[in-house]
Amino acid sequence: MPVFWLDEAELVFPHPSLADPSGVLALGGDLRPERLLLAYQNGIFPWFNPGEEIMWWSPDPRFVLFPDELKVSRSMRPYFNQQKFGLSYDQAFPEVMQSCQTVNRLAQGQLGTWITESMLEAYIHLHELGYAHSVEVWEGEELVGGLYGVALGKVFFGESMFSKRSNASKFGFISLVRRLKKEGYTLIDCQQETQHLGSLGARSIGRAQFLEHLEDNKRVETDRGSWA
Repeated sequence: MPVFWLDEAELVFPHPSLADPSGVLALGGDLRPERLLLAYQNGIFPWFNPGEEIMWWSPDPRFVLFPDELKVSRSMRPYFNQQKFGLSYDQAFPEVMQSCQTVNRLAQGQLGTWITESMLEAYIHLHELGYAHSVEVWEGEELVGGLYGVALGKVFFGESMFSKRSNASKFGFISLVRRLKKEGYTLIDCQQETQHLGSLGARSIGRAQFLEHLEDNKRVETDRGSWA
């Protein structure tokens, strides 16, 4: 199956079902906000190495978490009961991205996006526009964990997470899912399967089912989500 080349001047993607068996759909284009938002609306995300062409992905199956299916292990409960970490939202977005960029997540079995400087710039711009958001986990005044992603309608598209203390990223992720559930979010996109997220209740669904959820989301996608 051929991989499509995108023209920077034309804001369009091929249908996600045309991705190759590895999940690669297209190459090229740019990272302007309009293209990124169009990509997420259609179940597509960028992931590429420094110095390479932008690669756009739509894997099948897709790893997702339905908020009602969140699993919190017994070992995590003291972190919440004893408030072992502090928590904030959208207070240190660039710092969270930079930490995701530099902390070695491969040791945690994670296959998240390679965060190039162009990606850093693009998502900070999305954050300034109110679409990209961060979760910060604190130990005193030190940022020890967190994650970031994009919120559209009632779907949160997770991008990357990091942890400098044991269970800090789990603390941030669980806190986020609980918040999203209260606000009526229906789905959290985790992109690729990881043991870390699987232990929290994430599971694989087919691309077609995932795209159906996104079509339903488009009907309610009237704003950037509530992140006051």
